[in-house]
Amino acid sequence: MSHSETPTVVLVHGAFADASSYASVIPELLKRGLKVVAPAVPNRSLIGDAAYIASVIRQIDGPVILVGHSYGGAVITVAGVEENVQALVYLSGYALEQGESLGELQGRFPDSDLAAALVYTPFPLEGSDTPGTDVSVDVAKFPAIFAADVDPEVSAVLAVSQRPLAAQAFADAAPAAAWKTKPSFGLVSSSDHTINPDVERFGYERAGMTTIEVDSSHLVMLAHPKRVVAFIEEAIKATVK
Repeated sequence: MSHSETPTVVLVHGAFADASSYASVIPELLKRGLKVVAPAVPNRSLIGDAAYIASVIRQIDGPVILVGHSYGGAVITVAGVEENVQALVYLSGYALEQGESLGELQGRFPDSDLAAALVYTPFPLEGSDTPGTDVSVDVAKFPAIFAADVDPEVSAVLAVSQRPLAAQAFADAAPAAAWKTKPSFGLVSSSDHTINPDVERFGYERAGMTTIEVDSSHLVMLAHPKRVVAFIEEAIKATVK
C-alpha cells in the first residue's frame, strides 16, 4: 500500500463516551502505518453531529474508513455518504434506515438494562427559553451496563467523564443511509447490556453487512481491541486498493 493510498481511519465515538474510548485501538492502528482521526462528536443531534463528522471527512485527502461505535453508528450512517468514504465499520452500533430515528429502531425490540439507568438533566439552549435535555448513565450503574469486561479502574473513570447525549438525537430521522451505497461491516457485542444485541443484528442484516459477533460488553474497543483492529483491517483489505 503506497503512502497515497494509505487510508485514514476516522473513529466516531458514541453516546456517554468520548474519543478516549478508542484509546486501546488507536496505537495498534498507528503501528500498522494507518492514519487516524478520532474527532469529538458534539452529541447534540443526529443531523448536526453527522454534519460535523462529514465536515471532518471532507478535509481528509484520500480514502477514509469510517468507524462508528454505538450512537456513532447512526452518525456514520448519515455522514458516510461523503465521496471519499470507502467503507463503514459498525461496532456495537445502530445502523439506521433512511427516514428512521434511533427511537424508532430501538422501539422494535425489548429494552436493554440501559433504559432503567438513564439520567435526564436540563441544559441551557442558546437563543431559547426552553432548556434542552441531556441524557447520561447513572454513574454507579455505568460499569456493569457499559463496560462489564473492562478494567474496573478504567470503567470508573469513564463513568464520571461521560459526554452526555442530547435527547434530540433520539428523535432525529436519518436523512440518508450510507450503507446502501458503501461496503459495510458490523460487529455485534453479544453480551451487550447497553444496546440489545438484536438491535445490532437487525440493522446489520437489513443492510446486508459482513458481520461478526464478539462475546463482549458494549465497549468492545476497550475489552477486545485486537479483535476490533483486525475487523477494521478486514474492511480496509476488502475495499481500499
